[in-house]
Amino acid sequence: MIVFKFLAITLLISLAMGFSVGDNYVLDKNYKVTIHGTSNHDDWDETVGKVTGNGIVSTNKDESFDLNELNIKMDVYSITSKSSIMNNKTYSALKADTYANIIFELTSPLKSVKAASAGSLVSAKGSLSIAGVKKLISVQVKVFMPKPGTLVFEGVQSIKMTDFGISPPTALFGMLTTGDVITLHFKTSFVNQ
Repeated sequence: MIVFKFLAITLLISLAMGFSVGDNYVLDKNYKVTIHGTSNHDDWDETVGKVTGNGIVSTNKDESFDLNELNIKMDVYSITSKSSIMNNKTYSALKADTYANIIFELTSPLKSVKAASAGSLVSAKGSLSIAGVKKLISVQVKVFMPKPGTLVFEGVQSIKMTDFGISPPTALFGMLTTGDVITLHFKTSFVNQ
């Protein structure tokens, strides 16, 4: 009886501390994250070179899975384009000296996701922090499980820079202006550790 009470108390403390049941998944190096934007001259693209992340996944009896936690960090100084001027404008606009990462954290677990071969479309709700401003967002994501122990997330998300307190960068004394909306394209692979 004492052992049962001890286990029950331990479980309650673990739950109160945010302990999640499931397997730990980490972001594999096989990822691609790009940013697309517009300007009054040409469209532009940037690549995010350094992304890290982890998640907690539990498998259900019906072979679906629950994504209990997901955290992703994108290193602002790893964002590059074809132009060093554009790179510096990006780092300045994102306040990289103070906020070195763009961070996404899942705020609502995804329950009973089916691991369909064609992918399952889910709505992931989370917080996105850019340049010190945190906003709740909903992202439409296609989830694949190509093999046991591997999860692939693929999607496109439009973001207004001004929603995060970012002034769209300009150049050439204001003659070149960028559009307010950028589009984040991502394909990430998480593997069970």
